[in-house]
Amino acid sequence: MNKPLKLIKIGNSTGVILPKEVLARLRVALGDELSLSDTPGGVELRANDSDFDTQMAAAQAVMDRRRRALRELAK
Repeated sequence: MNKPLKLIKIGNSTGVILPKEVLARLRVALGDELSLSDTPGGVELRANDSDFDTQMAAAQAVMDRRRRALRELAK
């Protein structure tokens, strides 16, 4: 899908208008949160997954606690 998107001014920020088809494909509605990620092919927009955020926070805590062990394993 290749659709041109319009940027609009929202206060001191800039917003983007997403067509209904894109919102349906993302399975999001007004008020939902989206995640934007950098990928090798550009940027990726997806519905925010709170379970993923929780899992990543737990993984970061383990990496912080076990930094020395992870460095040894990486050798």
